[in-house]
Amino acid sequence: MVAIAQSGTEADATDGPGPNLVIEVAGQANGRVVIDLMPDVAPRHVEQITALAKSGAYDGVVFHRVIDGFMAQTGDVQFGKADGNTSMAGMGGSDLPDLPAEFSATPYLRGIVGMARSQDPDSANSQFFIMFAPGEFLNGQYTVVGHVIAGMDVVDAIQRGEPPATPDRMEKVTVED
Repeated sequence: MVAIAQSGTEADATDGPGPNLVIEVAGQANGRVVIDLMPDVAPRHVEQITALAKSGAYDGVVFHRVIDGFMAQTGDVQFGKADGNTSMAGMGGSDLPDLPAEFSATPYLRGIVGMARSQDPDSANSQFFIMFAPGEFLNGQYTVVGHVIAGMDVVDAIQRGEPPATPDRMEKVTVED
């Protein structure tokens, strides 16, 4: 298991063994966000996220749930494409199977990336969220998949709302090994 160094309430921005998920954000927020994925903590989730990114499934997907002081959620490849009807964004997933939970002792701090799911702990699929602030109540309840190592200022600029009036989007998502 990878230990995330903590500086108060924020995950350390040090790049680990990767791979890295690189998100080009467009909209109100513009810029590059780099997430160091943690396959040693959540191997099946990281495998699924990287497969979706490499296939282009995340390209053009909106941030559909952005709560100030909490997190920014995205990754609904079924209903979240910016060029389509996003009224059901947050309700879908991908063509890949849902994943069994891979809970860890990694705490939910600012910059931590976790997998979204329904009430069923084994229902994570494609959606993920980036923490604006610590969320200790999520510890051991949601799978941690990585942490932001660059571009937290871009994350902070993402338009808030459930859903945002004009949602920002992941214009292009790639994987750097």
